[in-house]
Amino acid sequence: MSELSDSEIKFLPGVGPKRAELLSSEAGIATFRDLVYYFPYKYVDKTRFYSVRELDSDMQYVQLRGVIKRFSAEGGGAAKRLTADFHDETGMVRLVWFKGHKWVTNTYKIDKEYIIFGRPTLFSGAFNIVHPEIEEVEKRAARVSSALEAQYNTTEKMKDHFLHSKAIAKLMSAVFAQPSLRFAETLPSSLTGPMKLMSLGDALFRIHFPDSNLDIEKARFRLKFEELFYIQLNLLRYKGNREKKTHGFLFPVVGDRLNSFYKNNLPFALTNAQKRVIKEIRADLGSGRQMNRLLQGDVGSGKTMVALMSMLIGADNGFQCCMMAPTEILAIQHFNSINKSLQGIDVEVALLTGSTKRSERQRIEKGLLDGSISILVGTHALIEENVKYLNLGLVIIDEQHRFGVAQRAKLWQKSDCPPHVLVMTATPIPRTLAMTLYGDLDVSVIDEMPPGRKPVKTMTFTDAEREKVFGFMRRQIEEGRQIYVVYPLIRESESLDYKDLEDGLESMARAFPPPQYCISVVHGRMTPRDKEISMNLFRRGQAQIMVATTVIEVGVDIPNASVMVIESAERFGLSQLHQLRGRVGRGADQSFCILMTSHRLSAEATERINTMVATNDGFEIAETDLRMRGPGDLEGTQQSGMAFDLKIADLGKDGQILNLARSHAAEILADDPELSHAENQVLKVNLKRLFGKKYTWSEIS
Repeated sequence: MSELSDSEIKFLPGVGPKRAELLSSEAGIATFRDLVYYFPYKYVDKTRFYSVRELDSDMQYVQLRGVIKRFSAEGGGAAKRLTADFHDETGMVRLVWFKGHKWVTNTYKIDKEYIIFGRPTLFSGAFNIVHPEIEEVEKRAARVSSALEAQYNTTEKMKDHFLHSKAIAKLMSAVFAQPSLRFAETLPSSLTGPMKLMSLGDALFRIHFPDSNLDIEKARFRLKFEELFYIQLNLLRYKGNREKKTHGFLFPVVGDRLNSFYKNNLPFALTNAQKRVIKEIRADLGSGRQMNRLLQGDVGSGKTMVALMSMLIGADNGFQCCMMAPTEILAIQHFNSINKSLQGIDVEVALLTGSTKRSERQRIEKGLLDGSISILVGTHALIEENVKYLNLGLVIIDEQHRFGVAQRAKLWQKSDCPPHVLVMTATPIPRTLAMTLYGDLDVSVIDEMPPGRKPVKTMTFTDAEREKVFGFMRRQIEEGRQIYVVYPLIRESESLDYKDLEDGLESMARAFPPPQYCISVVHGRMTPRDKEISMNLFRRGQAQIMVATTVIEVGVDIPNASVMVIESAERFGLSQLHQLRGRVGRGADQSFCILMTSHRLSAEATERINTMVATNDGFEIAETDLRMRGPGDLEGTQQSGMAFDLKIADLGKDGQILNLARSHAAEILADDPELSHAENQVLKVNLKRLFGKKYTWSEIS
């Protein structure tokens, strides 16, 4: 073969059909290429051999050379195990297997010399190594290997079929032993030369078979740079093509509706950040190009006001606008807020959700077609087949990460000419992730809170301190405040030892009994009508406490609610904790977020809780979340459209490489937008291979 082969993995020596099926389903390895790009997660120094006499229980792992003298079966039932006496010239260590006994005895022979690798543990005064890696001395000498041995992630199912890290390493050795294997360079010499990058072939070999830490460092840099470079090249190329080829509706007028709203209805002075963002949006809408802008702003920063003023510009220019929210609660919240804000202004606003009555739905459909409805607010119902617009000019998508690519595409297709698009998120996106997910969108950030807002004070308590928390809640209620209590589950789970809503409601009712107190309940399994009744009880102040699941994470804006109690806070991710905290602190009074946890927390849970107590900065929290969890599952149409898997780059740690990759991609496209120059043909070929069948934001927004 002349380049990296896409031959099926079953044709690699040592694989075969059954192993191939397992590798494909468990690790996504279907071809030779997939295997080579299955990168190690760490390396072990196997240059050092120990003797049995040197063993110590503090050792993480050891490598020994010797022979097996005896096998024996011990115990019975679930405790049945196979043991072997392994000897070198200094002593004996016992090898132990709890499964695969027949395979072990059929594979390994008495008095044959082996190299074993594993962790030594002391048991009844003697050293044991459980499920050791074993290799014949002759085979070690014959295979491709290196001083630092790569370790690969494997699943339990793979391990059950003896596809452990050692087996993956052997397959890697087999693929690199193919005599005609070649790796065609994927970057032009204009990049590899000045940047002194390792060649692709060397990088792929050294990432699996390094002789030093410097080998690993150089190989990782080359492969990370290439991965991030192609992502940025794809995003920037689409952005350039879209701006050049896609014309948008022209909104040249700032008319009576917006001016009247600004003079008479604006409930508070805009922050400088809001003014800056509105100026950026106005420039887009008046440019004649289609706007594709991401608006980031922390909870309570005033994104909805910016969205409303943008829709008024659309209405002033004779266009319809729609605003899609992920939940009915949030859609209703937006509709009520917009209607209240537009009193006295000639703009018809309608609400369309899954529970809209048929007669009202027919009225809305008619109003959209004759143009009498200027602003439509709703949920997924906005993208249904029979919802048609006369002249849809602006689409606003709130909490955009909750909508899949295909859903957004349906909304975009409601107009013959692509409407302007503004996507909003109250979940701050770290810069590296924003550049990767939305690198072809223009980004606006509201990084300033409205004046008079006091930062929410966050505290943490354990179950043992619950009475103290109840006392605090009673004092807040006596002062006329209201309280949210949020649970992660609706009903108790046998597998998760966390407080559930139904159990919590009972204990809350005992601590806050009627008629002195009223408690409302909201969760996702309630009917929309029951949910709205409970919400109204709390909204009107008739209920002092709302017990809820995370259905209230977005879309609840009650300024009098000053306390957020989050039960089993260790169960939630940082982003969700921050969103929930954002439900309070919306009035002038001091607000509080109380994180209830068990007394024993993992190190990761402790870091999440400590981060919440230490800062209210959503972007700082998002950066910590990315570093702790990684970008998560960002493939496919479920999420917002990162149409690739990151195989080696880490967005939480590789920000500098990402910036470097983006700047080089921008430089190449500035000089050769169509990638038509001879030296850039390799880029065009690899872009097609990597992204030819993938969604990008440019194609759907």
